[in-house]
Amino acid sequence: MICYLSKNYKGTHSAGNKAKTDIEKIMSDLGYRNVGLPQSTYTNSILSFVVTLVGVLKSFFSLHRGDYLVLQYPLKKYYTLVCCIAHVKGCKVITIIHDLGSFRRQKLTVEQEIKRLNHSDYVIAHNSSMLNWLVEKGCKAQMGSLQLFDYLSQTQATWQKRSSGAPYKVLYAGGLASRKNNFLYEVEKYIKSYSFVLYGNGFEADKIQHKAFFEYKGFIPSDSLIASAQGDFGLVWDGDSVDECSGNFGEYLRYNNPHKTSLYIRCGLPVIIWEKAALASFVSQHQIGICVSSLRHLDDILSNISEDEYAQMKEKVRMVNDKLMSGAFLKEALNQAVQLIS
Repeated sequence: MICYLSKNYKGTHSAGNKAKTDIEKIMSDLGYRNVGLPQSTYTNSILSFVVTLVGVLKSFFSLHRGDYLVLQYPLKKYYTLVCCIAHVKGCKVITIIHDLGSFRRQKLTVEQEIKRLNHSDYVIAHNSSMLNWLVEKGCKAQMGSLQLFDYLSQTQATWQKRSSGAPYKVLYAGGLASRKNNFLYEVEKYIKSYSFVLYGNGFEADKIQHKAFFEYKGFIPSDSLIASAQGDFGLVWDGDSVDECSGNFGEYLRYNNPHKTSLYIRCGLPVIIWEKAALASFVSQHQIGICVSSLRHLDDILSNISEDEYAQMKEKVRMVNDKLMSGAFLKEALNQAVQLIS
């Protein structure tokens, strides 16, 4: 029997929580058994701690010899305990990585993180770049990669055709404040023939000189964005610089699968991504967008994309979108994991 340990989540709008709840939904639909408490959301940290602990303890009585237990990482202080409980009960542990604490938030040392993950029998990394990094740092578990986070939603993209010859619009969704993404306030120097459509919080319009290049829509829920996204491409970029993705968030793109990539695809948008990002190879291989070295060159690149080329990208995006809707990437990764550790 394949099992999973459900946990409670903080808040309701974060991309991280969306990815985790989607994974639980896919596993539940596959018939996997939840050995913890039902999924829940709490804002009170003490109550959250108690509920999580009770769920962890319940797993000790719910697991049986020969089970496979799927964990979503990080599980904070409980991860090692749950792995030990599973092994005492004669179970194998499969870990799906969402975030590495030694990277972006630096809450763990690399050694501490690898020591934790080595309690797992199999680790599902985001992509081959993250997988290789884990191997280099000493992770001994068997490993595979997810490729892309699935994105469940009953909402469908409109798949509207572009107006022939119209300037391209680049959609960017996320934190818009200059302290996180100052590139937004630098890129206007290099725009001539396209524009940005911005979704999110924190946009500092007073720092923009050429306001005609930016259309600010504010924050809207993801389902609403899928149904009404106004743009031709979705941009995956982070940091201060137009020349590279910099800072902790930007550097993490070399190893991380940003959840917004899946959101853009669900919106029906081809992706523009930094060529050194881990997902650049996926974008290139599946022909669902363009990989760029610098946003300085984006104007020239977009000016040379024909309507036929763009239509072909959209059709490839539709194919990946269908897989994201059905949970195909997680199903494939889990099937591979079970086969390899059987």
